[in-house]
Amino acid sequence: MAHSFISIKKFTEEPYSNILGYPNATNRQIKSRINELARLKIKSISLTGPTTLGNLAILGKGYVGVVVLAKKGNKEIALKIRRTDSQRKDMKNEAILLRLVNSVKVGPKVIDVSKNFLVMEYLEGEKFSRWIEMLKGTGSAKKLKSIIKSVLEDCYRLDQIGLDHGELSNISKHVIVGKTKVSLIDFESSSTKRRPSNVTSITQAFFIGSGISKKAQKIYKNSSKEKIIDALKSYKQEKTLENFEKLLKVLKL
Repeated sequence: MAHSFISIKKFTEEPYSNILGYPNATNRQIKSRINELARLKIKSISLTGPTTLGNLAILGKGYVGVVVLAKKGNKEIALKIRRTDSQRKDMKNEAILLRLVNSVKVGPKVIDVSKNFLVMEYLEGEKFSRWIEMLKGTGSAKKLKSIIKSVLEDCYRLDQIGLDHGELSNISKHVIVGKTKVSLIDFESSSTKRRPSNVTSITQAFFIGSGISKKAQKIYKNSSKEKIIDALKSYKQEKTLENFEKLLKVLKL
């Protein structure tokens, strides 16, 4: 799908400036951020996506920042803009964590970072909650199994490097299903300082305690909750490949 882009020069004016300096910024801060974008070679921004800020469409919004589709040179990228009320003093720590995630081939690739911006690979696709709503007809069980298995494998790799995503119990927002790949996104709450529970959190979200799990059950019948919980307990005690494969077997993946 072709997107239309607006030059960053326009973002000194309302309503566009509300995106660069959300939730509130002085003219001086906005100008400073535009200069920062110029140094990152970000030329333009496209107001598109499933979330709205005021009347403007964006890709997403979190505690730390808002995410928009932008262009660096001729390449479409995802641009995360630090909120002016964020507790974080800059975006550099998130970039470090995302590079660690990238090292095991998970998440959108980091392209660049500055004080107020994180430049990432743009992953086109649907958030999981919408994707599962659209999933109908023949082969849907096979498709769903393939997506869930891929996400669980990503989570296993994150567990192995000791990084916890932190928000995977709310799966609907943090998994993007694209035409060619599925990806975990939004690592702003991730940490290497707490015990990782990526596989556990996402398994519970997919199969045990959420609206998503009810939808998944309708598409393919799963093992009993007791069996899933037992397999998760074994995996939690020892995060070995053997225990992970046993869990996949219980989940019929």
